[in-house]
Amino acid sequence: MSLPTPAWLEPVRRACQEMRATDLTRFVPPADGSARPGAVLVLFGARPGVDVDHADPDAWHDAGDLLLTERAHDMRSHPGQVSFPGGSLDEGEGVEEAALREAEEEVGLDPAAVEVVGRLPELWLPPSNFAVTPVVGWWAGPGGVHVASRAEVHAIHRVPLAELVDPEHRRTVVGPSGYRGPGFLIGEDHDVVLWGFTGGIVARLLDHLGWSRPWDTRREATLPDYMLRMDEATRRRARLLDIEDDL
Repeated sequence: MSLPTPAWLEPVRRACQEMRATDLTRFVPPADGSARPGAVLVLFGARPGVDVDHADPDAWHDAGDLLLTERAHDMRSHPGQVSFPGGSLDEGEGVEEAALREAEEEVGLDPAAVEVVGRLPELWLPPSNFAVTPVVGWWAGPGGVHVASRAEVHAIHRVPLAELVDPEHRRTVVGPSGYRGPGFLIGEDHDVVLWGFTGGIVARLLDHLGWSRPWDTRREATLPDYMLRMDEATRRRARLLDIEDDL
């Protein structure tokens, strides 16, 4: 049975209409349209086994979660990176279709179970020259997900929103070139680092929604070795652009 869209999701719906690309990142797509189009799925859901009043606008803290994937640890670029499901658009596809297709291919998500809430502004990933549109969805008919593509996905994380905003799990992540940015410790043992492009989107969206809580930016985290094994061409492009992980 499909779940009704909860009242706590309304600020997210408004954010899709209000936010500009510069509210999320300093990188915006080139005006000449030369960037390759892509899409990711920012999927909010109801935490399994948590029974709350969906009419309560503050129920997000107890009831909501966010679906994230951890990339395979042996990928050539950004191994182990935590990200939203997504990828490039196939010919003739819209961004909503692409985001849902990629989620189905990566984690077995049933597209029919998702209600598209809106989309955030198109963002630019300079090293790969992708213009990525975050498609925001509500898991209206939650079902099972699984690692459908072992070549792409190491693990799936349904992260409770309460854990994302908990100051205990917030860190300033220090990248190998000295880049410093907002990060989160996620997973059952809170030993998986969410940072970079996806971490920046999550942090700034939470700020915009007014859901963030003050946290100690002096608390730092470094990246595990498996996340540093990106191919040299990707590392060189990142150095030239003075960025880490496309943020």
